[in-house]
Amino acid sequence: MTELRKRGGGTDRVTKTSSDKEADVEDRHVLPGEAGVDVEGDSESKADSPDVPLSTADNTPQFLNNAVEGLNPRWKNWWIRGVLSLVMISAFFMMIYLGTVMLILVVMSIQIKCFQEIIEIGYRVYHSYELPWFRSLSWYFLICVNYFFYGETLAEYFGALVQREEPLQFLVRYHRFISFAFYLAGFCMFVLSLVKKHYRLQFYMFAWTHVTLLIVVTQSHLVIQNLFEGMIWFLVPVSIVICNDIMAYLFGFFFGRTPLIKLSPKKTWEGFIGGFFGTLVFGFILAYLLAQFQYFVCPVEYNSETNRFTAECEPSDIFVVHEYTLPFAIQNIVQWKTVNLYPFQIHSVALSTFGSLIGPFGGFFASGFKRAFKIKDFADTIPGHGGIMDRFDCQYLMATFTHVYIASFIRGPNPSKVLQQLLLLQPEQQLSIFNILRDRLRNRGILPPAVVEAI
Repeated sequence: MTELRKRGGGTDRVTKTSSDKEADVEDRHVLPGEAGVDVEGDSESKADSPDVPLSTADNTPQFLNNAVEGLNPRWKNWWIRGVLSLVMISAFFMMIYLGTVMLILVVMSIQIKCFQEIIEIGYRVYHSYELPWFRSLSWYFLICVNYFFYGETLAEYFGALVQREEPLQFLVRYHRFISFAFYLAGFCMFVLSLVKKHYRLQFYMFAWTHVTLLIVVTQSHLVIQNLFEGMIWFLVPVSIVICNDIMAYLFGFFFGRTPLIKLSPKKTWEGFIGGFFGTLVFGFILAYLLAQFQYFVCPVEYNSETNRFTAECEPSDIFVVHEYTLPFAIQNIVQWKTVNLYPFQIHSVALSTFGSLIGPFGGFFASGFKRAFKIKDFADTIPGHGGIMDRFDCQYLMATFTHVYIASFIRGPNPSKVLQQLLLLQPEQQLSIFNILRDRLRNRGILPPAVVEAI
């Protein structure tokens, strides 16, 4: 009987239906190259990730190739990177000269190109599965998220314009509901696009799109938020990252011997340390130069009378020269007891420190991502540099830090924004606030009696 029970135990299994078998097939579905090969360390075997076929065509301008012909590959790449870096820096100065609107358009264009480069990698990896609507839905979600963020910016910084235009009042009032409705439409389209046997892969790509939106679009919006705080909060962080990138490259190129991190084999400790000190000096000097000009330090505001952005204000305390007493040890070295500085120069040291020590980890993160898919660069847009995302991987992390730094240590009450909010209220609400404010000022003795009687 015991033996019969043992044998009978094997007959307790329920025969699988066709739907169960399909579920098993779906459950066993793996991405290309994930077929059960164990890898140790950083072997980068084929089992680790799928290969991404990228164009290997040399898009370097012919005149540059002719100019550096005959040089060894190391110096050839150095000259190509150097010349194109100067071109990009010159273009950056031109954008600054053209003003706030141009900078916003540039940030948006860079955001779209970075998004396209990351999404294109996903499409090249998984295009053989012919997933329906993948690229269309990715771009649709990009439009939805941009509509949400730029609508928030419109409501926050363009209150006077919104108050004047009735259609804008409707869009601002119901902005979040409209944004959510747009997103829900895309969400429903994704659900309707699900295909049997590709469920898991489609959800991978859904997550891919949303993580890309988080990394690229959200942080791009923070760049624009920093810009509205004052152009100096845009220029200094961006310039710090550019300087650190150049300094680290130069120190690493000429003095680099000790590898820094396996994710980026060309990065060296010499470049990392040299970039840190070079960026500290650069940030300190740049902060001093820009803090002297109202155009850079004043918050950017929209003037409804001229229909233009303006940067006119009484500079805040951090952009006014203060006298600081030096520590006794430093006094003995430099023979000075005090030094005159803009407080913003001290803040620039914090920004430079982050941009030099933590900012590069944005680049290491991007390097790890590229190694996961066995690609050298995100694209080949800029000869010698790679794609746009290759140039802005550290910028996004720096922009997030700057935004958090401003919110934590700099930003105070903004009378302009308070006034914009008041103008959006109903007349009876505005009158109620006026009466409350009048009574408070009178009780504190701020309003003279003659003024109180007049109002």
